[in-house]
Parts: sequence; structure tokens; C-alpha cells
Amino acid sequence: MAPRVLYIDDDPGIGRLVQKTLQAGGFDVELAHSGDDGLNLVRAKPFDIVALDHHMPGMVGLQVLKEIRALPNPPPVVYVTGSEDSRVAVAALKAGAIDYVWKDVQGHFRELLMQAVQTSLEQERLRRDMEAAETEIRLARDRAELLLKEVNHRVANSLAIVAGLLALQRHSLSDPGAQDLLDQMSARIIAIAGVHRRLYTSQDVTAVDLKEYLTSLIEDLKRAMGDAGRNHPVHLNSVPLSIPTDKAVSIGIVVTELVTNAYKYAYPDRADGEIRVDVSMREGQVVLIVEDDGVGLGKTQMAGGTGLGTRVMTSMTSSIGGKLDFSGGDSGTRAVLTFPV
Repeated sequence: MAPRVLYIDDDPGIGRLVQKTLQAGGFDVELAHSGDDGLNLVRAKPFDIVALDHHMPGMVGLQVLKEIRALPNPPPVVYVTGSEDSRVAVAALKAGAIDYVWKDVQGHFRELLMQAVQTSLEQERLRRDMEAAETEIRLARDRAELLLKEVNHRVANSLAIVAGLLALQRHSLSDPGAQDLLDQMSARIIAIAGVHRRLYTSQDVTAVDLKEYLTSLIEDLKRAMGDAGRNHPVHLNSVPLSIPTDKAVSIGIVVTELVTNAYKYAYPDRADGEIRVDVSMREGQVVLIVEDDGVGLGKTQMAGGTGLGTRVMTSMTSSIGGKLDFSGGDSGTRAVLTFPV
């Protein structure tokens, strides 16, 4: 099907000559002899492109151009001007014309106009193809993100079920050591599930808000420790910080180990001791501190452990390129985890 062209010019003679030239080039050309007539035709019929003269009585070309560009899904416009004033061409391009042609008195502009129409149609085709491709890419990305959210939702639910099964298994055991091991494993699973829960409720599936994640994780740990008969207030102070998902899992597990250890060992004879978690930025590094005011490293803290928690923290710290240091004496323990964003 031949491309449909509307040529708007108040000179009927020039209009017919343009129509003849463009028809010889394979175009289906319709004429309008005023700006109002041209606008009515554009509103009533689909055109692939419009060629528009500048000098017309009543509504000049620039006014017509603005009206056309304001229409929904407007056709591209090639601006035709007999003025040698470059400001007219610049004004037309700024108003949305895709190209312009100078109308010379010898009539050579008709061949130039046909070339401009051909080039402009090809540019418009490429533009629409690019928009269609971008739309398809955006839809594919949205579908992938939706699928990933659903996967994270299912993973979080499955991990919650596993944690629940461990809790049931714990109640069937009488050995305190075995119960403690199951508590530790359940806490680690809760930490991982929390990341997936944040991901399926977030707009960004590639990153996690660390403050929100730690807030949720600490609440989960407080409930779990409360069920085990340990109740200590945990205070979180954190700057807003977005971190990659893989780092969030490792950080969550380290925090779980540190907070759980503080629950278990910091206050053996007290029920009111607090645990503090602080997250800040220093010189491009994230500094995460977990501290208490308990018996300190010099006492019996973690004496009954198996060493698995330490190995887990060492592995997780290494995976994020971080460093974990402990300090403390007879009045508290301070663990400092530093890692790059």
C-alpha cells in the first residue's frame, strides 16, 4: 500500500505539481489549500506524513504544525518554507517538524521534498520499531520481575515451613544441646527467609533496604528468643542503606549469630540487659556494630558453643569482602563488622 501524504499549501498550482511529483515516486497524495482544511483532514483520515507550507493566509504553517503535533499519535511533518530566513526553519524544528525543505522559485524543491518525505518516513519507521522493541523489552522485564517476586514469595514461605518444622522437632527433644542447635539453625533460616520476604514486597528485586530488613529480622529473633525463654530489648539504629541481595543474606546471618549469642550468653543472671545494633557509613565502608553490657569476652560467654557459629560468621564475612572484629572485657562485648557497599 502506497504511503499516504497530505500536502498543505494555499497555492493550488504548486500543490498539483507537488502531487504529481510525489505520485511519480509512489506516494498517495492528497491536497489541502489552507491550514484549517489540512487540520480537518488530519483529524479525519490517517496520513503517514504531512508536508506543510509556511506562508498561508489565516493560519500560518507554524500554527498548523503546533496543532498537528498536539493531536494524539500525530503524523510526522516536513516543513516547507520559501523564506531564506533560517529562523523559520529553526522554529519549525523546535515546534516538532521532522525535517524542512526550502521552496526555491525554480521548483527544484519538489525533488528535495520527495527525498525529505522518503527519509522522514524511514526515520519514523525506525522510531516506531524502536518504541515497539523498547515496549517489548519493558514488558519482558516486568514479567521477569513479577516471576522473580513470585519465586521469592514461594521461597520465603517454604523457608518459614522449614523453620516451623524445626520448631516442632525441637519440642520433641529432651537434650538441651540438641534443642539449642535446632534453635540456631531455625534462626539462620529465618534470616534467609527475611531477605526473600523483603524482595517480594519491594519494587526493586536486586537490592534490599538494610534498615527495613534488620528491623524485621530483629523482630523475628526477639519472638524466637522469647519463645525460648530469653527476653532482652534489642535497639536498632541504622542509616537508610540499599545493599545487593546476596550481601543482605550474608549480613543477616552474621547479625543473627551475633544477636543470638548476646541473647544466650551476655546476661546469664539478668533479664533486663539490652542489646544494641548500630549501622553507619564511614569512609565508604558500612560499619555494623552489635554490642551488649553483659559479662564480656573474658567470662564464660559462648563457652558451651560448638564453634559452628564462628565458622558461619567467618564464611559470611569473607563472602562480602568484610572484616569482623570482637572487643570487650568484663563489662560487655562489642562486635564490629565492616564491609564495602
